[in-house]
Amino acid sequence: MFDSVTAAALTSALDGLSMRQRAIADNIANINTPGYHAKRVQFEEELAASVADGNGSVTASVGESLEPTRLDGNNVNLDTETLSNIDTVLRYQFASQAMNGQFSAVRTALRSS
Repeated sequence: MFDSVTAAALTSALDGLSMRQRAIADNIANINTPGYHAKRVQFEEELAASVADGNGSVTASVGESLEPTRLDGNNVNLDTETLSNIDTVLRYQFASQAMNGQFSAVRTALRSS
């Protein structure tokens, strides 16, 4: 059950979303740091391809944002980070509830044995 594509995909999604949360926190913490470029975490496209291949397991990658910079060389935008944070939190909650559903199914199966 825990080796299923669904469980692997949910685990990968939770790991990627957690990494994105850390990147957003770093970006906001460095909003006034001259020359700092925002970090962006990508994993969704790779995850979709991996699920289609029957695997479901991927590792998120962190890259630098290519968005334009301010005069100080920093490109962190608080509005963008705030919206990304809200989106990430909602996705994390959804993935954790789905993972909880996986565990509940196993608990139910064990109880009825």
